[in-house]
Amino acid sequence: MSGALKKAGDSYRETPPWRKWSPFVLTGLAILLAWTLTPELTQPVEEGGHYGFTSLLPALTTLVLVFFTRDVVSSLFLGILVAGFVIADVNIIDRFLIPSIGTESFAVILLVYLWALGGLIGIWTRTGGARHFADWAARKIVRGPRSAKFFAWLMGITFHQGGTISTILAGTTVKSVTDKQNVSHEELTYVVDSTASPIATVIPLNAWPLYVAGLLVGTTPLFMTEQDVVTFFFRSIPLNFYGLFAITLTLLFALELLPWEGAKMKRARKRARETGKLDRDGSEPLAADELTQLKIPGGYRPGLEDFLVPLFVLVGVALTGVIGPLIPAIQQGEIEIFLAGISVPIAEAFGLAVLAAMGLALVKGMELKQVVDGFVDGCKGVTIGAIILALAVTLGTVSGELGTANFIVETTAELVNPVILPALFMFICMVVAFSIGSSWGTYAVVFPLAMPLAYAINPDPFYMSLAFGAVLGGAVFGDQCSPISDTTILSSLACGCDVMDHVLTQLPLALAAASIGALLSTILAFVAM
Repeated sequence: MSGALKKAGDSYRETPPWRKWSPFVLTGLAILLAWTLTPELTQPVEEGGHYGFTSLLPALTTLVLVFFTRDVVSSLFLGILVAGFVIADVNIIDRFLIPSIGTESFAVILLVYLWALGGLIGIWTRTGGARHFADWAARKIVRGPRSAKFFAWLMGITFHQGGTISTILAGTTVKSVTDKQNVSHEELTYVVDSTASPIATVIPLNAWPLYVAGLLVGTTPLFMTEQDVVTFFFRSIPLNFYGLFAITLTLLFALELLPWEGAKMKRARKRARETGKLDRDGSEPLAADELTQLKIPGGYRPGLEDFLVPLFVLVGVALTGVIGPLIPAIQQGEIEIFLAGISVPIAEAFGLAVLAAMGLALVKGMELKQVVDGFVDGCKGVTIGAIILALAVTLGTVSGELGTANFIVETTAELVNPVILPALFMFICMVVAFSIGSSWGTYAVVFPLAMPLAYAINPDPFYMSLAFGAVLGGAVFGDQCSPISDTTILSSLACGCDVMDHVLTQLPLALAAASIGALLSTILAFVAM
């Protein structure tokens, strides 16, 4: 019996019977509730309809199971299964899986973020490019674990375009550097994830302001045009407390200046420094051996160019979508022209980066078969990530069809108090985004309801900015911390971390940032009233 199989077998025999059967019991209970409690849908979901409490059951089942079992795949699948009983259609393959996976957006995720990413890393295992860069960075920049984590934080700030692209670019750039310095994968993944979506809302030179503008234009007298919303977005940045505190706490964490970082994270850091183990015993990192084991052909000489050329191609092509509209915006002095023109060519950037890595390896003398084998090994290494993302995307579709977010907003909106309203908005968004794994999905539901409500209570622009920043940050928290979020999964994949190890170690730190933000928004709301 191999070591892996032996370990799995030993773990199976040592598992208490109640723990083995509990997922089936919990799922059965959720199905029973779905059968007995699901009401008739009184209005279309698009108009705010939902299935009552049972709208929460699929997401709630998944979240309970994933924390209880730490098995993301089975938890996601069972959550989708429960949804079939809520809508009385148990053919979940035809109803949910095929429509979700067979979309253009998922094809982009599969081809670009998984196969192109995995293929690029796989090529680096043949050329040694990433490892060579790590050695260079260790000599020139990094002096130990703290400077390695600071380098990771700096890369997260640099790649500030948004959640998914940030996690991939930052994670793949710094992983080999931090591995050299015995930085645990839990530490690295937290730094990468916590500087992904949060920085996109604090340095919003991306598509985020225009997306929010499309949701809010015409909802209040303050938002009569898209330019009004975009301007308001930028003015509200100082009051986006979760985004600001998340980035600040991550910097302090990287520099190891925080007095408290949570027991699990502390154990992870101690384990990595003292034993060199970058992952917990028994963990299941998303990065497979195909992504980490070097197989450099004899006679091939690794160099910095093997890593930097593909990376510069990736970043350079991606930035063309940002730089292109910048010149006419400067000439006409209109930031709206700049924001409206942003269209980052993600697919092209990743595709050309892979081709650049392949071409460079061939020019330097590597055989075509070895290059292709490296690409294929990299693709195989991210297979589990592809499965998890497919199920996570499907569960997001399920939540939308059941009106999960509508139910959460409707049941909590009655607790309105002018002073606690911003904090309440933040809490609602945290719960919604954590449940559905999407900040933009949360914005689509909460923003059109929250801002008119805030305006009706107090139309003062400062108070409105407090409410705006609360929604902005609360949704980012939920997206960042949810085990079914694409950024959570992709950051774990890029950094080679167990998904639930990442979730459980970053949650206390993220909650600390959110709590400070909620408290400060409440104090300022009291002053504003």
